[in-house]
Amino acid sequence: MTELSDAFVAAFRLVVSLDPALGEIVLRSLQVSLTAVAAASLVALPLGAALALLRFPGRGALTVLVNAMMGLPPVVVGLVVYLLLSRSGPLGVLGLLFTPAAMIVAQTVLILPIVASLARESSEGLWSEYREQLASFGVGPGRAIGTVLWDGRHALATAVLAGFGRASAEVGAVMIVGGNIDHVTRVMTTAIALETSKGDLALALGLGVVLIVISISVNAAIYGLGRSRRREGA
Repeated sequence: MTELSDAFVAAFRLVVSLDPALGEIVLRSLQVSLTAVAAASLVALPLGAALALLRFPGRGALTVLVNAMMGLPPVVVGLVVYLLLSRSGPLGVLGLLFTPAAMIVAQTVLILPIVASLARESSEGLWSEYREQLASFGVGPGRAIGTVLWDGRHALATAVLAGFGRASAEVGAVMIVGGNIDHVTRVMTTAIALETSKGDLALALGLGVVLIVISISVNAAIYGLGRSRRREGA
């Protein structure tokens, strides 16, 4: 019991003193996750809106595929990205394996279907509400995508935050493609797993506290955006 309490005290000291080792891992985690969220959102938001508004061959199959990919095990995504980026893979010439770029690719693949699916649901509701009004101005589904995305920006921001929450908590895929290399690809989740196995509970707990704070902040932001949207609707 004394050992555990000492570990909590040491973890608290690491956090409040802004320990350089802890700070480096946290900053790298944020850099990887935020970059992945930005890359995924650039594709997922217009894709989700297009699936909601447009009618084209294969739309149903693509919608099912996007929804199915939301439940993909992270280790499977990590394995696929690993095979693509390995020396014998089609993208091996880029030399991205065991770099932060590989981790960004893996997280982007994981986040994209989540953001796209939530964006599709939001866009479908807005399109059913504004379809007749936009049609009266001669605005068809293709031209309405930008309008729907802008009008649903609060809901879409919630989708993006949900994607960030998913990325920041990821461990399996980034462990496979990043290798958990110290000072290179070690992020909060992989560091927690490693330090716990080594018995260094202080650093593991310190990183865990930061990860919990980030998770609470993301959920608070989602809750705040939801309340703001409901007030505007009222």
